[in-house]
Amino acid sequence: MDAVPNTTPFSLLAERWQPSAAMVKRAAFAALVMSVVIVVTGGAVRLTASGLGCTTWPRCTDESLTPTAEMGFHGVVEFTNRMLTYVLSAAVGWAILAARCSRPRRRGLTKLGWAQFWLVMSNAVLGGITVLTGLNPYTVALHLIAAMGLVWVATLMWERSKEGDGPARPLVAEPIRRLSQVLVVAIGLLVAAGTLVTGAGHHPGTPKDNKMVPRIPLDYDRLAQAHADLAFVSIGLSIAVIFVFAAVKAPPAAKARARELLIGLLLQAVIGFAQYFTDVPEILVGLHMLGATLIWIAALRIPLALRTREGAPADAPAAARTPEPAAA
Repeated sequence: MDAVPNTTPFSLLAERWQPSAAMVKRAAFAALVMSVVIVVTGGAVRLTASGLGCTTWPRCTDESLTPTAEMGFHGVVEFTNRMLTYVLSAAVGWAILAARCSRPRRRGLTKLGWAQFWLVMSNAVLGGITVLTGLNPYTVALHLIAAMGLVWVATLMWERSKEGDGPARPLVAEPIRRLSQVLVVAIGLLVAAGTLVTGAGHHPGTPKDNKMVPRIPLDYDRLAQAHADLAFVSIGLSIAVIFVFAAVKAPPAAKARARELLIGLLLQAVIGFAQYFTDVPEILVGLHMLGATLIWIAALRIPLALRTREGAPADAPAAARTPEPAAA
């Protein structure tokens, strides 16, 4: 007796819908854009003092799923940010389906899509814990770091969607690749230090007359100085990478991305100093959070430009695509 094919909803959909390579790229990019949006809107919740606009989680109040009229502006802001998680989930879902149903099947991309899904779910729970702990600054910092982890995976999926599925082949010597990875680590430490500055700083996420929200018990000025020192190290490394890439004739894409990162870091430094000497106004802090997310993406893209992937390209002509067996 012939074996019955192992069919799943995904394999049945893949038989009827084969998105183009361009659509897969658009889906991956949409997931990346939404991962940036959720970071920025999460910052807006804190900067508008709406962190406890919804007093509990997963409901907004003990009696209501949505904010009540008495909760006013802060309740609307917090609840809107929660609803954007569903938009983010939809974007990630589209990326997963596009990767799963494409021909040839993008197994690596599908795994990256599912990694994003679980990061979204875990970060939603972490956000709930943040509310239930009364905006504990350590959970707030971890919440942002987890969001940056989502941006990392989304960036990787977007870049991979533009490549083939063969094994990675380096385009430069190993020490050059290591240097680019050191730069990524430096930028990661810079972002992490920024979360500590926030945890000890002027915007706890609630109205300023609320003294119940704890802050990180470290000197704000010293933390800000350490953050600035890491910024100087990152700028220095970025300049070094630009000169090294020019000397070794690195790929043009890698050179361009290194220059973009340096420009982003310099702009971030200007915003950072401006907000420090103007008593950290909300608008500058929001711009600084957006900038931190964008320089994180810029740094992540540099090592990815130092290797290539061959094999069957994602946009192979339909006649050259081999059908896959019905499988999960």
